[in-house]
Amino acid sequence: MIKVIAFDADDTLWVNEPYFQETEYKLCALLEDYLPHHSIERELLQTEIANLKLYGYGIKAFILSMIETAIRVSDGRAPITVVQQIMDFGKEMLQKPVELLDGIEDTLKALKGNYRLVVATKGDLLDQERKLKKSGLEHYFHHIEIMSDKQEADYLKLIRHLDIKPEEFLMIGNSLKSDVLPVLGIGGHGIHIPYHITWEIERVDVVVEHENFRSCATIMEVLPLLSGVS
Repeated sequence: MIKVIAFDADDTLWVNEPYFQETEYKLCALLEDYLPHHSIERELLQTEIANLKLYGYGIKAFILSMIETAIRVSDGRAPITVVQQIMDFGKEMLQKPVELLDGIEDTLKALKGNYRLVVATKGDLLDQERKLKKSGLEHYFHHIEIMSDKQEADYLKLIRHLDIKPEEFLMIGNSLKSDVLPVLGIGGHGIHIPYHITWEIERVDVVVEHENFRSCATIMEVLPLLSGVS
């Protein structure tokens, strides 16, 4: 019996990854005197991976990784104006409007009252709080959990806080790696709703075969599915 349904936020409730890709393209153009675009993309990804344990996830971590990448690919020769431009890129991202994905509010409206609804997302605390407030969705949720990571231990901690059993927990998100596989691993349920753009770090090449797993093309398919998992 499902009691709690948790939603990832970025690229599940609202648009997120396209803004990162747009900014990455701007960075490549800014640094094109030092390396071609594809090389800068590779260098930035390596920097982000190396910095995850230090900075975590979100726009502020992205800004720091962009600055570090600029310094490295230019051998320290990039002018201070480049650093300023990168910081401006980040501030622009932090002021982006919140664009809800199709069907989100109708789905939340239909679920509220039948389940406890939760946001379980990674990212920077202030930025995720900002987006949730601007989204107009905050009132649908019983609890907001902004997580430093999404491993099995992190979900177990959330489930203990919610005072439920793992089998009473359903997670909905766009990332198999972060939103689905860890939850299945602890005995919960997962629904994967792929987004058309996925951050390279979140990609996994696996076929999920599990009795607690479902996949939907859009959020609108969740409601009819729930009769099969609750």
